Amino acid sequence: MGYIYLAVVLFTGFTAAIAVFSRGRVSSVVALALASVGLTASFYLLQAPDVAMAEAVISAGLSTALFLFALRKMGIRGD
Repeated sequence: MGYIYLAVVLFTGFTAAIAVFSRGRVSSVVALALASVGLTASFYLLQAPDVAMAEAVISAGLSTALFLFALRKMGIRGD
């Protein structure tokens, strides 16, 4: 589990850095969703499937949809 967990943590950190330093708003939201998926995998590997499920539904699903809806309402369609 050590190497798999390390890969998940590196993936999460990499996508979170992309979300912070990306110049495009939509690409930042997508990178944030991918970081949330990495957190979900991390929680699952730590044997907390209930927390992983909540993270997947709320952060990866609802928050991403809400951010994209807000960007659409602001008139931002792409990068």
